[in-house]
Amino acid sequence: MRDHVYVGSVPPEEDCAQAGTDGYYERAKEECRAYVNLLRRTLGPEPEGARLAVKSHDHDFGPYLGVVCYYDCGKEESMDYAFRCESEGPQEWDEEARRELQKRGINPERR
Repeated sequence: MRDHVYVGSVPPEEDCAQAGTDGYYERAKEECRAYVNLLRRTLGPEPEGARLAVKSHDHDFGPYLGVVCYYDCGKEESMDYAFRCESEGPQEWDEEARRELQKRGINPERR
């Protein structure tokens, strides 16, 4: 059986695109991609049965994007990885993520 954990759209200490604003979808998609790359750099690649992905969720202001980690309930290593993404992920962008976002025209601002 597969399940998933919602990780967030960006690291918790960073500002993110706001659902319902102009250009939201494109900016959010790039932020989520950068966050997936950051999680992989920080926690390592997904083990067998786990997969980081960008997922759309419903919201009062329209759909919003976030990073989830899918995992196989029968594979403990994949479950552990998913919950590590949620609880032990980086709090801020690293310099590589900041450069990645800036290349895509996004100026990541710290809170």
